[in-house]
Amino acid sequence: MEVSPNFWYKKKVLITGHTGFKGSWLSLWLQSLDAEVFGVALDPPSSPSLFEKAKISDGMVSIREDICNLEAVKKIFIKYKPEIVFHLAAQSLVKYSYSNPVQTYKTNVLGTLNVLEGVRSISTVKAAIMVTSDKCYENTERDYGYIEDDPMGGYDPYSSSKGAAELLISSYRNSFFSNASSDKCSAGIASVRAGNVIGGGDWAKDRLIPDIIHSFQKKEKVKIRNPNAIRPWQHVLEPLSGYMQLAELLYLNNSKYAEAWNFGPSDNDARSVEWVVEKIADLWGTNPEWSADDRIHEYEANFLKLDCSKALNNLNWQPKWTLDQALLKIVEWHKDESLLNSKPKELCLKQIEEYQNI
Repeated sequence: MEVSPNFWYKKKVLITGHTGFKGSWLSLWLQSLDAEVFGVALDPPSSPSLFEKAKISDGMVSIREDICNLEAVKKIFIKYKPEIVFHLAAQSLVKYSYSNPVQTYKTNVLGTLNVLEGVRSISTVKAAIMVTSDKCYENTERDYGYIEDDPMGGYDPYSSSKGAAELLISSYRNSFFSNASSDKCSAGIASVRAGNVIGGGDWAKDRLIPDIIHSFQKKEKVKIRNPNAIRPWQHVLEPLSGYMQLAELLYLNNSKYAEAWNFGPSDNDARSVEWVVEKIADLWGTNPEWSADDRIHEYEANFLKLDCSKALNNLNWQPKWTLDQALLKIVEWHKDESLLNSKPKELCLKQIEEYQNI
């Protein structure tokens, strides 16, 4: 299955967290398909940000509001009457969650609750994609991937908040959005769990790829927290394509696909941090240096893998770009943006077109 341009034409789509990295890429993709896009979020989480540099608000209705404000969220749903919802708004950093646990739980759990209540407040929503994380699983650091029915958990506040959000989504789906519920709603509700999402235009603090690119651009030695950690790396367009394809299917058959779904890379692309750093250094081509940061850091899991066979077998979805290709796209994006002064929006749209044409 592929993303269908005809399907998205003039569809009314609400994105929470549209000012973030993934939200910015998704907003641009939907704009390129002539969807009517509305976004609700706080200010961009980094400076610089892809949202501002790519002028993403020019092609959509951009609303500054906190999803933790239930009444404001409901008013937005009632005013704009979306047909499809992508819930991406979140506190998304593990390290930040240790120093700000209350905000992390509030945004990731209460914010998700409010978005579900927004969906419940109107009858126009046919599909809602609730984005959580690969870290929602109870991670035993086993050497094979987690499937959608594995237990939720999480050691750190971020991971735990995403596991809690998954339980909340499941409860609401069963209680209010299923055919058996007494308060039946027509929306199909799916939760989606992606791997470590990477791509051009990510300037978030305390994330591996932005830290590497920033250091290499400044010709500084990059400090790496956990070089042996293995993660399921994937270009941002990979999970976004899965979210969009799933939304199409939910829209057309809201009960069949209203479940949890993994969208991760192939097994070969679950690589160590050290491997990723070395690969980007090779692609950068100027012999940049890195070293392990030997300071004491908060706990992070060393090994995490997703099993995405359900999406392959039931949605006919699979990754298009290998990790090697994804890292090449990131290096090309940032070199073109910083050295050739290419416009970020054009760089994103070019890569979206390349991805769609595969």
